[in-house]
This record gives sequence, C-alpha cells and structure tokens, in this order.
Amino acid sequence: MQHTYIIGEIGQNHNGSVDIAKLLVELVSRPVKEEVFGLDLKPMDAVKLTKRDLKAELSASQMVRLYDNPNSFGRTYGEHREYLELSDEEHFEVYKHAKQHGLDFVDTLCGIACLSVLKLFTPDRLKVASRDLTNLPLIESMAETKIPIILSTGMAGRVELDEAINVITKYHSNISILHCVSQYPTHPDNLNLRTITYLKKNYGQYTIGFSDHTIGISAPSIAVGMGAEIIEKHVTIDRRMKGTDQAGSLGPDGVNRMIRDIRIAERWMGIEDLYIDDSVSIAKNKLERSIATKRQMFKGEIISADDIHLLSPGDGFKWSEKDKVIGKTLKRDVPQNEIIYSSFLLGQKNLQN
Repeated sequence: MQHTYIIGEIGQNHNGSVDIAKLLVELVSRPVKEEVFGLDLKPMDAVKLTKRDLKAELSASQMVRLYDNPNSFGRTYGEHREYLELSDEEHFEVYKHAKQHGLDFVDTLCGIACLSVLKLFTPDRLKVASRDLTNLPLIESMAETKIPIILSTGMAGRVELDEAINVITKYHSNISILHCVSQYPTHPDNLNLRTITYLKKNYGQYTIGFSDHTIGISAPSIAVGMGAEIIEKHVTIDRRMKGTDQAGSLGPDGVNRMIRDIRIAERWMGIEDLYIDDSVSIAKNKLERSIATKRQMFKGEIISADDIHLLSPGDGFKWSEKDKVIGKTLKRDVPQNEIIYSSFLLGQKNLQN
C-alpha cells in the first residue's frame, strides 16, 4: 500500500503567533478514524512554516506601499509582512512542538539569510516556493546544506524546473517536485492534474507530488490516484480568521476529512490485476445466477435447453457450463424455479450442494 507524505502548510496562517502555530501542529497530528470499517488512519506527516528575509523581499517602494485592507496587519506592506514573520527562535519552538507530536518539520526559506535557522535546528526538508524556482543563488545555498529539497512548480515550465534541478544535483539528488498552480484559489479549469503523470514520466527519478490550492478536499485524493506521493495543503484554525490565505485553507473538519480520504485512497489503489477478491465471495454466491428449472421436473427426465434458465443464488452451474446440464438425467424431482446442482444429476460428482 502506497504511503502518501502529507504536509499541512501553516505558511503564515499563524498570523504572527507561535501559539496559533502550535495549535495548528496539534490539529494536523490528531488521530483520524474511518467510522464504517473502524479503521485507524495515520495523520499528516509534516507541518510547514514559511520564513522570509524582509531585507531581500521587496523593492523599497513596495515595502512602504500603503496596505489598507481587511487582511492588513500594518499600515504599509512592509509593516504587514514584518508583523507576520516569526523569528528563528520561534521557528525552533514550533519545530520542537512538531517533533513532540510525531511530525516532520518543513521550512520554506525565501532568502539566503533565512538559512540562519539552521544554526538552531535542521528541518526534515526545505521547500523552494514557486516564486523562487528561478532564484538560483537561493536554491544553491539550500542545496549546499544537503537537506532534502521540495520544489514547487506553480510559476514554472520545464526550462525553469530543469535549471533548478541542475543546481541542486551538483550537491545531492534528494529532490521532490510538486505540481502546483499559483492561483489562489485555483480555478477548476486551470488545475491540470495530468501534469502529475507528465512529471512521473519525465522526472521519475524524483519524488512527485501535488501542492493544492483548490477549494475543497477532492483534488488531493484524485492526485494520489494519479501517483502523487506527497500532498501539501494549507491549514488553519478557522477559515474566517484574518489573513489572505485563511479562506482558501482547510479548517479542522476539512483537515480531518482530507486525511481520511487520502489514507482511504491509498488503500483503494491495490495491485495492477483483475481478480475476485475474497471479500466478495458471499455477495458472489448470493447474487450471481445459476442454471435453474423453468418448470417442475421429475426423477428420470432428461434436461433440454428449453427446461432451463438462470436464477440466483450463484452456487450452481454457470451458463458457460450448460453442457454439463443439458442432456443429463435427473436422479430426483426438482421444483420449478430451483437451482439444478450436480448432486441432482446422474453421472455427476457432487461438486455443489
């Protein structure tokens, strides 16, 4: 059974609060239950934060641009961004909390100076944001750490992806590539999940996954069915909270349902074969059809083609076996519309009933 590595992307949905970030860690680590079959399902595998270096983030004019809207945490865009930023020590605090809850920790680093967090701890994976796939100096600095890297393709074509991979593989090849569309939320017509199969065919030496920005929980399960081995999805405590990513994220119930559906989808996949599973044997016997009498028949009669038709249950002769019935002599009376078993026929071994 395939195991899908599921990342709960906190991003900056913590709204500048370590306590909210810790609550999100606890949210995604909760056990998940499938109620009908009583299955205990594995929760998410990891949480992810985002770290920016505001000195290398935006132009001077953009940093002082007035940012007056309901989601603003500051008078200017720079003040807004600064409010949402967690320090290295705060990242470390969330990292420790994730480890205490059995989760991996992934960090999206948006500037070379952000690698300062590595002085305090080593994330399990580093993430290159879609917008930074062409930021080759940053990618090289991340690759030099030898920490596994996740690339998101939301703003990239093949040329940009290949350039990033060429930089990383100078240092290591532990790379994951996530299909992504950098539209928030992503319109259904723009998602193009077949990119996953394209990536698996053309970049199959790497782990291929899907970073989802759609509304709802359906796309990740479908992506798993198409071969995605990593799923990343924004999570929040409350979709009504202040912040541009909150409404497009999954709240507590959505997180639970998405994990449930992905873990069930893993079980759905099975093996590449056509066979009758043991679990359907009862239904097969009950519902399939067997050769039966059309009329009341008596001991000593020879069965003709006009004497038989098909009825349930399915534990008698199949129509493909009618030559074992037609022309045979009954050794007992058989009522109308009853199954003809081998034990009813002269010269037949007792194969049924």
